[in-house]
Amino acid sequence: MGVEEPYGPPEFEDWYRREHPRLLGLLVAATGSVDIAADATDEAFARALARWKRVSTMASPAGWTYRVALNLVRRHHKHRGREQAIPVPRDATSFPTSDPAVWEAVRNLPTRQREAVLLRYVADFSEADIAAVMSVRRGTVASTLAAARQTLSEQLVEDLQEEAL
Repeated sequence: MGVEEPYGPPEFEDWYRREHPRLLGLLVAATGSVDIAADATDEAFARALARWKRVSTMASPAGWTYRVALNLVRRHHKHRGREQAIPVPRDATSFPTSDPAVWEAVRNLPTRQREAVLLRYVADFSEADIAAVMSVRRGTVASTLAAARQTLSEQLVEDLQEEAL
């Protein structure tokens, strides 16, 4: 019988150190709450460790873990009687753009588009990984992102035109 590592197998530890900050950052962006994000992140990684033999062989272990974490966040909001949609925080200064107009426009997107934008442009997930996280086909992700970009473009151009007047 081999000696079990104190924090899981070495490959889990390496993967955890790489993915934990990414998932935590995404969930902070998604929820606006460090506490909710940290709880969901920790729980998702605990579940990944408990199922590591199976999770490690998946096409996207990170995608599975992100999906678990997003479901935990949704469940938290549902139990709190809040909207299940994942909001973008008002203070977005630590994200790829700190322009409040961009984040306001992202906040106003439909839920699926908002989640896809966060996973693509904050978490830097591929379309295939986003499809796994959101339980949709890759083509659905592509069309969802295209629709989100179109909506954001229209909204931001409209905002610029209003400012120019």
